[in-house]
Amino acid sequence: MMNASAQGDILFPAPSKAEWKNSRVGRYLSKIEERTGQHFATYEEAWSWSASDLQAFWESICDEFGVIEHTPHTAVIADATMPGAQWFPGATLNYAEHIVRELSTRPDKVMVRSRSQTTGSIDWTGARLLAEIGRFQAGLIRSGIGRGDRVAGYMPNIPETVAAYLATTAVGAVWCSVPPEMGATAVIQRIGQLDPALVVAVDGYRWGDRDISREADLTEIRAALPASTMVLLPYLDEDVPIPGGFISYSEFTAETGSVVTPPVPFEHPLVVLFSSGTTGRPKAIVHCHGGFLIEHFKVLGLHQDFGPDDVAFYYTTTGWVVWNLMVSSLLLGTSVVLVDGDPAWPTLDGPWSQWAIAEETETTFLGTSAAYLAHWAHSGIRPADRWDLRMLREVMSSGSPLAADVSGWVYTAVNDSLLLISTSGGTDVGTAFVGGCPLVAVYAGEMSCRPLGVDVDALDPDGKPVQGIAGELVVRQPMPSMPVFFWGDKSFARYRASYFDMYPGQWRHGDWLIHTERNTWVITGRSDATLNRGGVRLGTAEFYAVLDSLPDVTDSMVLHFEDESGMGKLVLALELATNSDVNPEQIRSEVRSTIRSLLSPRHSPDHVVVVPSIPRNKTGKRLEIPLKRIVKGESISDVLDLGVVVNPDDVSATAALIAHALYTVPVRL
Repeated sequence: MMNASAQGDILFPAPSKAEWKNSRVGRYLSKIEERTGQHFATYEEAWSWSASDLQAFWESICDEFGVIEHTPHTAVIADATMPGAQWFPGATLNYAEHIVRELSTRPDKVMVRSRSQTTGSIDWTGARLLAEIGRFQAGLIRSGIGRGDRVAGYMPNIPETVAAYLATTAVGAVWCSVPPEMGATAVIQRIGQLDPALVVAVDGYRWGDRDISREADLTEIRAALPASTMVLLPYLDEDVPIPGGFISYSEFTAETGSVVTPPVPFEHPLVVLFSSGTTGRPKAIVHCHGGFLIEHFKVLGLHQDFGPDDVAFYYTTTGWVVWNLMVSSLLLGTSVVLVDGDPAWPTLDGPWSQWAIAEETETTFLGTSAAYLAHWAHSGIRPADRWDLRMLREVMSSGSPLAADVSGWVYTAVNDSLLLISTSGGTDVGTAFVGGCPLVAVYAGEMSCRPLGVDVDALDPDGKPVQGIAGELVVRQPMPSMPVFFWGDKSFARYRASYFDMYPGQWRHGDWLIHTERNTWVITGRSDATLNRGGVRLGTAEFYAVLDSLPDVTDSMVLHFEDESGMGKLVLALELATNSDVNPEQIRSEVRSTIRSLLSPRHSPDHVVVVPSIPRNKTGKRLEIPLKRIVKGESISDVLDLGVVVNPDDVSATAALIAHALYTVPVRL
């Protein structure tokens, strides 16, 4: 049974000021008070200090977490102009050195717990992970790969990928990653932009009970990147012959070696992350050593309160920024859980569910998607009745807004004493714009706070802050983890067009954001996917909050198609639960009635279409804009990389059903 929590219901109270000492962020702020003579009566006052005095705040983060600088910085922020803010000029450091520091002090502790449907379970200690980093780095050095060279991983979420990432970045080379569920075209579109010196890949993987070979894709990738050294890790079939033009992973890592971490400038490229590619060629977003290091120390060490006693389980692929955040958990001495496989196999509540793995690995932190939580909330199954989740003290939801009733379900069906953190951020900054903190309350359907040092607000078209209504999500001051540049964008033209086209000198992210009277935050949808009905803007999130509460609806999508009337045509696409026996006409009538009564007649859809599945990418985001373009007649191959879609075989049928309701227009393949 779903929890009846409504928007704004309090689910978890804020601790008293006397209880701040129970979390690292509280103890950190107490030290700031002692050092500066300030007094923070509330978290919001502490946030105001952190966002107004960037120099003092980020200097204190370096002190709090013992950031190693081989040459000191001459300023914290020499130029705050965006884009191109100059952080910590003069400083040299190495992101990977700080993880090596933690692993070296915990050689016998299990630091990586890997669960794979392809190869089974394996645990690596700190010493084992260090040894693998050393071996991979020895292969890089032997191959002449070093500072500034690019290394690409076509790898799943397994220990060898973590080792390759850390070995690459430790030596000053630049890492990028694409998950093996992507086909050759999607891979080449991404890593081909970087001219990688080396590509490390697997031969395939198992998803549930299906073996998925990547041998043909690897042949195509190798042909497209003839100058790249190709390293193959037999993963699906350990006896697979190593094809011509490839080096075996075992041969590449045959030599042992001590890990070296030469210092690089603060802004030296660490990793290239790729945008989803659902609205154009994927952007190659470059993040730097120093930016990721201090931002991840802050968000993981303070907002998520990680320490050596924690076990962090993020369900993620290697192509999502959350994977990089997961690896950064090692900065705090926190163990990580890696999972490669279908969490619904053989059943939703089977041994590969995230809850089952959380129990088995004694997870204290679970990072998952709002879509996964909503699916469970509608399943009628209570995880707390099946598994012992008392060790789980924190759940983070990302990928899309978390509905109020699903938020309440977490507390009634999972663990009533955990901290639920609903976040919004992403690839562009490697962290959250809005999220949670141990010092603030949790309200149903809302994001609890702005993180320390992040000057976010909701602005109207004139750049004025608004409250209680949707405004553009804008970051008014620079963050150290903002991209240093886009690869190949030498003039910064694409960078400026992506974030700075509306408010000069301020980052506009493209989301509608509401600042509530409780000082909480609500994302109501993408501002580039706004529904405009007769001049009135409607946010998609309010539709989803209603639709997600319907027991027969597993997933939904809201699309608006403009026409000459000014009202346009509003379409609700519904994916019904597999066990639902409701008549489609009945659900259409119920949806229209519910939308009219809970929202308004203006929200009432022109068409309600039952579809095979709702297109989402692998991080759980609804692909509204690409589907809309396909429905309007554009070719699927021109609009969407099916390699990023969860159910790619359903896209054509879903688009065809919506197009038939609107125009009776065929979908172009």
